[in-house]
Amino acid sequence: MINTKDILETIKMIEEEHLDIRTITMGISLRDLAADDINVLADKVYDKVTRRAEKLVATGEQIERELGIPIINKRISVTPIAMVGATSSANSYVPLAKALDRAAATTGVNFVGGFSALVQKGFAKGDEILINSIPEAMAETNLVCSSVNVASTKAGVNLDAIGLMGRIIKQTAELTKDNDSMGCSKLVVFANAVDDNPFMAGAFHGIGEPETVINVGVSGPGVVQSAIRRAGDCSIGEVADVIKKTAFKITRMGQLVGALASQRLGVPFGIVDLSLAPTPAIGDSVARILEEVGLEVCGGCGTTAILAMLNDAVKKGGVMASSSVGGLSGAFIPVSEDEGMIAAAQAGALTLEKLEAMTAVCSVGIDMVAVPGDTTAEVISGLIADEIAIGVVNTKTTAVRVIPAIGKGVGDMVEFGGLLGSAPIMPIKTGSPAKFINRGGRIPAPIQSLKN
Repeated sequence: MINTKDILETIKMIEEEHLDIRTITMGISLRDLAADDINVLADKVYDKVTRRAEKLVATGEQIERELGIPIINKRISVTPIAMVGATSSANSYVPLAKALDRAAATTGVNFVGGFSALVQKGFAKGDEILINSIPEAMAETNLVCSSVNVASTKAGVNLDAIGLMGRIIKQTAELTKDNDSMGCSKLVVFANAVDDNPFMAGAFHGIGEPETVINVGVSGPGVVQSAIRRAGDCSIGEVADVIKKTAFKITRMGQLVGALASQRLGVPFGIVDLSLAPTPAIGDSVARILEEVGLEVCGGCGTTAILAMLNDAVKKGGVMASSSVGGLSGAFIPVSEDEGMIAAAQAGALTLEKLEAMTAVCSVGIDMVAVPGDTTAEVISGLIADEIAIGVVNTKTTAVRVIPAIGKGVGDMVEFGGLLGSAPIMPIKTGSPAKFINRGGRIPAPIQSLKN
């Protein structure tokens, strides 16, 4: 039984330390929808999503008022649209993206995820149509997010898909160049994507999930930083213990909110994703946590080691506070969404190469990174391949959300606003991996995939 007294200690942290529930995400299965006519199918998608999620925002707002806990986002994730669209004879799934966008507006949610394809072992019917629809879909919608899983530890790496995604990212950037290529901020390329991720842009409703489910994503970098500061001059083991205790309190709050939302909406409670999700606000930064532990600046020597400790301590503390921890769970390092990461990148202390090293020990990967607009599709594919390899070999989720900002170069800024923030254009190695990418095929699964 969860008692509200368990979270009273954390309530006082809300105003000063940016404590919040980052998102309540309702996952909705669309597997029962089919139609040969894409417009008929789009209407079915709209009708089901709006029917299932009609009370999501109101319920979240009610819980906010009752508990005094900010719930920043209310979101929806759906079955990968490549699977749904495959029931039609259409050669574009943009109408389905527009239907999801209308449904998001009708229900009042912040984002809807699931304009997605899972192609780690190859392309099934609908997958290439979905992927080729992404640039127009991202340009023509406001609230729809897209993801493509191109690799897994079990299946290996689909190099054909990685080559295609480099071109798709460039096309998306071109179609949204008048808005700092913002379409790319809603598009992520995964290895080992999970079925129950409540965070955007990578959320989709996995095929093993219930008909409808509530997943919760917590936050709290500012709370962790303040706890470390109060701990003062102590050993690194004691710092880890402070982080564990703090993560427990934060996750307990997420468990309470998820349980209440599940009960009131009459749908199963799925998981709490206990990731530390930063924002552009000062005092809500993962980078500043690393600096509080002892770095002069994030990106310097020691960064990866502290991040590994942080990620591990968050998981150890959070897992004891929830009946079901899932999603990505760890520490996010999105450059544009983290005030400390932005400052470190502007100072030249944080580079793409250091970010790649950091992603070996944290959640996700090269996230919300802006690069020069003239970066070639092959270089982007090479960046994706490097990051995906880290995930495949280490049996963890990694991803790339990169924005080649058309018309901009190193040192310029892109501005997205809100939680997406802003980011300096970072330099990227321009030596071409085109011959490697154009070989195509599939990189075989690593030996560690053989666990049976």
